[in-house]
Amino acid sequence: MLHQPFFDPTKSYEENWKEGPFGAFASTINSSERSRLRSDELLRTEGEPKYKVFEHKVYLPFGIPAGPLLNGRFVDAALDLNFDIPMHKTVRTRAKACHPFPNVLAIEIEGDLTMEKASHQLKAKEGYLAPLSITNSFGNPSQDSDIWQRDIAHSVAHARKGQIVAASIEGTKWPGYSDADYIQDWAIGAGLLKEAGAQIIEANLSCPNEGTTSLVCFDVNRARKIAEAIKNKIGNTPLLLKTAYFSDEENLRHFVKELGKIVDGISSINTISAEVVNEKGQPALPGEGRLRSGVCGHAIKWAGLDMVKRLKKLREEFNYHFLIFGGGGVMNPQDYQEYHQAGADVVMSATGAMWNPYLAGEIKKLIISKV
Repeated sequence: MLHQPFFDPTKSYEENWKEGPFGAFASTINSSERSRLRSDELLRTEGEPKYKVFEHKVYLPFGIPAGPLLNGRFVDAALDLNFDIPMHKTVRTRAKACHPFPNVLAIEIEGDLTMEKASHQLKAKEGYLAPLSITNSFGNPSQDSDIWQRDIAHSVAHARKGQIVAASIEGTKWPGYSDADYIQDWAIGAGLLKEAGAQIIEANLSCPNEGTTSLVCFDVNRARKIAEAIKNKIGNTPLLLKTAYFSDEENLRHFVKELGKIVDGISSINTISAEVVNEKGQPALPGEGRLRSGVCGHAIKWAGLDMVKRLKKLREEFNYHFLIFGGGGVMNPQDYQEYHQAGADVVMSATGAMWNPYLAGEIKKLIISKV
């Protein structure tokens, strides 16, 4: 069942940032409702949290990845609704504007979005119906660092026992920046996240929403320089790398071999990039560089599961110990279980959580009922 999404696709990014979250997430802003949700016995695991995620313990290794949790209000609401590992949206060291409205559209896809299908144009459609797949195109906008640092610090304080607040960073080649400046920008941003108290820091190497033809995660040498610079800056704070789907097995193997010994976790997948058009065959998203955008939801579940299995196999081959954060098309408790069985240490849901704010609670109830 699809509920009112906590990010409203009919509103601009700026309106969502100022007025959101919506739906059930909005109810958690009310203090009395928040109190009821936090004490709901049906949605809280009794006793001590048992799942270890780095040096932390959580009741459920499940959360919302970088993207839909725009600011502290969104993150706090996710915590109240039992998403034990919410991740603040990807930020930058400086403010950056969002792509033009609209930013989210429903997509017409029959079955899985295979890489062959993604090489052809996809059609946007009206309405959001299950099984749900969408495209999103934001360009990773960001507020000034003093704003998102304050939000993250507040959310860390808001989290209760058995919960972790994570945050994501993307380095930016600002005007006049050299390649060295660009690498350093990643490290500076990660350092600011650590200052704010983020308990897990993710480097987003996988965002296809900026019109780029090649993602950082596919450039292993550059990704290694970024990871090393960030680890030198943040020390023992866990570092995740967010990747896209790797079609090239040798490149994935090279990536894991080089990066798996440096970082603490690998998160996969983000989205699958495709050209999205309207019913007239014209670009569905206005503005330069937006013919291609990231597709997520039900249709990419196969790709997320496949990456988890391949990462697990490579982790065993190299005798590494990084954690695997799996996501893509997690829409219900059964999807969560599939990811967990495939080898994901932590499971994340963006589209599923956006349209079902009770998803974490449903998973907890299912697990509790089997104990």
